[in-house]
Amino acid sequence: MDRATFHKLCFILQSVCGLKSSRRVCVSKKVAMFLSILSHHTKNRCVKFAFKRSGETVSKHFHSVLNSVLRLHVMFLVRPQPITEDNTDPRWQQFQVTLSYSGLLMSSRRTHIDVHVPVSDKGRYQNRKGQITVNVLCVCDIHMRFVYILTGWEGSKADSRVLRNALNKENGLKVPKDTTMEWTAKRDEIALNMFNEWRNAIAN
Repeated sequence: MDRATFHKLCFILQSVCGLKSSRRVCVSKKVAMFLSILSHHTKNRCVKFAFKRSGETVSKHFHSVLNSVLRLHVMFLVRPQPITEDNTDPRWQQFQVTLSYSGLLMSSRRTHIDVHVPVSDKGRYQNRKGQITVNVLCVCDIHMRFVYILTGWEGSKADSRVLRNALNKENGLKVPKDTTMEWTAKRDEIALNMFNEWRNAIAN
């Protein structure tokens, strides 16, 4: 994180979430402690020496910043909006039948984010490219605004397992269950067309 982004984050936490400086620790120092622990997996005892504060103080400020960050969901996570049948965005045309029956459409994306973990855990977090990451599932609406985020899965876990967990867990990702014979037929038609295109490409 560069310096400008860090100061923007501090400003948002102050102005939107109400994070305040204490008598001895300013907001920027609180956020720096928080990011040091979260991003670099730094232990409490290391942070207290680096910032010359007691372990209790570090823990207290970490939780105050964490509570403020959690309040940001109002700003960065939005409720999915229904998509009407007269939507003209070409990116969603192939899902026209879905639009008609479910009234809701989302785009999902899995991404890997680098993390620092103890040496003993690196095997679980190593993805197929050899990087130490967590597998993050993000879901956006048509305006590319986040409506759901699931993180914490080790980089070695398959995308299908992460998605299944998001769908099955309590308060997880909710997908409309309105399925019809017409959509089933349309889905099969799309799959057949994709297969035929692939077969023709191989033949040529």
